[in-house]
Amino acid sequence: MADIKYYDVILKPVITEKSMNGMARKEYTFLVHPEANKSQIREAVEKMFEGTKVQRVNTMNCPGKKKRRGTVVGTTAKTKKAIVKLTEDSKDIEIYPGL
Repeated sequence: MADIKYYDVILKPVITEKSMNGMARKEYTFLVHPEANKSQIREAVEKMFEGTKVQRVNTMNCPGKKKRRGTVVGTTAKTKKAIVKLTEDSKDIEIYPGL
């Protein structure tokens, strides 16, 4: 396993209708490094976003989808998503300021 620094763990936030509804309950969804574990994700969120305290982290591995172009069949890259629940006294994460 590679040595992953905290700034390499979180790749980008997931912005969908379902994840935006979760933000009202202080649940944030991120695409994370495929080899990152829950404790590394917790540490990365608390260091990158000041004033946040993580209550729990749920992760899911998403396999790549099969794609076809003519007779050639391939797969897209696999990804890993993390749903991070913050504590009640924690500061909110502002993905887009003003939202």
